[in-house]
Amino acid sequence: MREISLTVNGLAVQVPEGTTVAVAVFQTGEKTFHASVTGQPRGPLCGMGICYECRLTVNGSSHVRSCMTLCQAGMKVETK
Repeated sequence: MREISLTVNGLAVQVPEGTTVAVAVFQTGEKTFHASVTGQPRGPLCGMGICYECRLTVNGSSHVRSCMTLCQAGMKVETK
């Protein structure tokens, strides 16, 4: 399977094509994807796009569901 490169919080990450952004973020060791309105750390819960707890910023677009988004070469992912 072909590997692609992207960045997560400025760190270069290599993942197989077809990998979700959530998996790429976990691969960096990051567990907090964003903070709730009260400041509590949030991360993927359901893994199928229903809970919205996996939201983060992708290529400058906020509130992207990382469990439903496939990685693309050159993608820039930011948590928190």
